Amino acid sequence: MERIGIIDIGSNSIRLVVYERTPAGAYRVIDETKESARLSERLDKDGRIAESDMQYITDTLRRFQLLCEHHGAARIRAVATAAVRNSPDGCAIARELTERTGLAVEVLSGAEEARLGFLGMINAIDIKDGFVVDIGGGSTEVLLFRERAVVKSVSFPFGAVNTMKRFGRGGDVDEAGALAIVQMVEDAVRDEPWISSSPGLPLVGLGGTIRSLCKVDQRDRKYSLPITHHYQMTEQSVDEWLIRLAGVKLEQRKRIEGLSKDRADIIVPGLLILHTLFRQCRASHYVISGSGLRDGIFYETLRPEAPQFTDVLEHSVHNLLALHPSVSLKHVLQVERLAMKLFSDLSAEHGYGARVGTYLHVAALLYRIGISINYYNYHKHTYYLMAHSRMDGLTHREILLCALIASFKSEKRLKPMFAAHRDLLAESDFGLIVRLGALLQIAAALDRSGTQPIATVTAQAIGRELRLGVRSRRAWDIERRELQQLAKDFGKSWGLSLQVHESDPTAAP
Repeated sequence: MERIGIIDIGSNSIRLVVYERTPAGAYRVIDETKESARLSERLDKDGRIAESDMQYITDTLRRFQLLCEHHGAARIRAVATAAVRNSPDGCAIARELTERTGLAVEVLSGAEEARLGFLGMINAIDIKDGFVVDIGGGSTEVLLFRERAVVKSVSFPFGAVNTMKRFGRGGDVDEAGALAIVQMVEDAVRDEPWISSSPGLPLVGLGGTIRSLCKVDQRDRKYSLPITHHYQMTEQSVDEWLIRLAGVKLEQRKRIEGLSKDRADIIVPGLLILHTLFRQCRASHYVISGSGLRDGIFYETLRPEAPQFTDVLEHSVHNLLALHPSVSLKHVLQVERLAMKLFSDLSAEHGYGARVGTYLHVAALLYRIGISINYYNYHKHTYYLMAHSRMDGLTHREILLCALIASFKSEKRLKPMFAAHRDLLAESDFGLIVRLGALLQIAAALDRSGTQPIATVTAQAIGRELRLGVRSRRAWDIERRELQQLAKDFGKSWGLSLQVHESDPTAAP
């Protein structure tokens, strides 16, 4: 087992994330903490930092080192971004911090910060083309990507903290200040014509500004799935929030549900930057990424030879599966194989496309992960783990569909779980979950012993009868009994009478 600490010395906050990689090669975050440092505010007009502030940063880094030591993190990678990068004393500040703490503090260039933020995002969202906008405390990175590769990027020397310091007063921005911020962004974009040359692409937002807006919007909508990653917002929705948040004083903003108090004073300048860039990009909509710079640094540290994944969803699903080693890999691979064969054979009957098949594929691989909590009622634990874990490469609706298919037991048990997410699920999704859930039950029954006795399976709908052809490698009495117990419920779900036909096990497949 290996643990790695990533420290991000940002312009608004200093953050630590501790990642763990298991012996099976899976990884997860095991600790995260931050200190609201506001380095952009601590720099004087010449970009220098006082000794008292240096000591504050040093003390913060030492506390983070102590946490890393506690977790047994053998490697710590510390990076500094805009506040240090844009200071005339930036290199000296980094050297001083290294001497005081023993950490090798790297000062990232704007291009490196944009690239690493993109790497963190592209490994967590299945998206081909778009813009990335990362609004930090002291800089804003804008990046254009096509076919999941960087085309162009730029780092602007303004962020939520230093923009508030320049144009705001007491945590508020008046109308003149807001107009000046918009003008500042438009002037900067004028020197980067490529930003306006690719209209109609999604804008993927990184950083605290858009994550904070996401949480506020979810609270306001009473959103049923508490996941910010891959949440989507329209241009109109963001515009309305900007008007609403800019129209009240700081003390009133602090009382808005979902908005943290340490973000309330800088949310307006951050949103003005975001809103202006969205219009300049002529983007289609907003996508919030919960994965960014620190994740990109982790991937590059962990996999320097190939930090970018080729298939986001497959990597995420197999990583989640590997985090639950109590699940037999041979068993779920067999169940997935059988389930997908049944799905293919019944394509004329169900009419679902390939994307729906992906939901069954994911559900079949993960349907047993709940036993790592408790075998009894493990399907409920499976549902919770899937619905509240990040399954990268899926939308929020798709995460729920996969979780409900994987945990399906009966229509009666499904109804209250389905009703809790009517804001995300369509009425037609209920029938889809029932049918795919029942199909997964059949596939799981065909390996109830966990010994993979079934060599091949075929399915054919003839009239109102489903003929299930089974060819076995060895005795499969346990599986046969399980199928008999499921036959009645399967018939209700599919409107087909299940009839099992066993082939000669000695015959050629």
